[in-house]
Amino acid sequence: MKTDRLRCSLLHLLPLAFILTTGCETPPAVPAAPPFTPVADVKELMEMVIDPAADVVWESVGAIITAEGTEEIFPKNDGEWATVRNSALVLAESGNLLMLGERAKGEGPWMIMSQALVESARIAFEAAEAKDADAIFMVGGDIYSACETCHVLYWYDEDGAIPSTGSATPPTTTSLILPEKVRASTQ
Repeated sequence: MKTDRLRCSLLHLLPLAFILTTGCETPPAVPAAPPFTPVADVKELMEMVIDPAADVVWESVGAIITAEGTEEIFPKNDGEWATVRNSALVLAESGNLLMLGERAKGEGPWMIMSQALVESARIAFEAAEAKDADAIFMVGGDIYSACETCHVLYWYDEDGAIPSTGSATPPTTTSLILPEKVRASTQ
């Protein structure tokens, strides 16, 4: 009888002993992140990656209205939809690239607009996967707002010109629809 009680007591202590001994182990070391070696600067990313991808998304849907009638523009086959989908994904991941390393310009509006690009391009990617031209059209405006707001804050000079060309007058920040976080940080 005593032996059975002792055996039963030891069996109850065994899980506790296991928990206590495994809790003392040091966790495995987390491997160091691989080195981050950017190849393109922000200007090159914009010119060679972001702008071409945005143009594909923006130009993939719309309507041309003439005296002869209306021509609806939308992807017409799986290949065209794949091109829009791929470009939307390039845009989303490019927003992430803008938040890394020396490309990132602080924690304020730059990060908010980069995140807005990621999110709106993610929605465009999902819309392209669903072959939803109306959704692509609608989210195209959100992508444009994220891009243009960032350009107003970080790219155009004080006269409203694009520094590389001296031309084009962008809208003022008050004429753009800004997320509340961005509006507050620019005032």
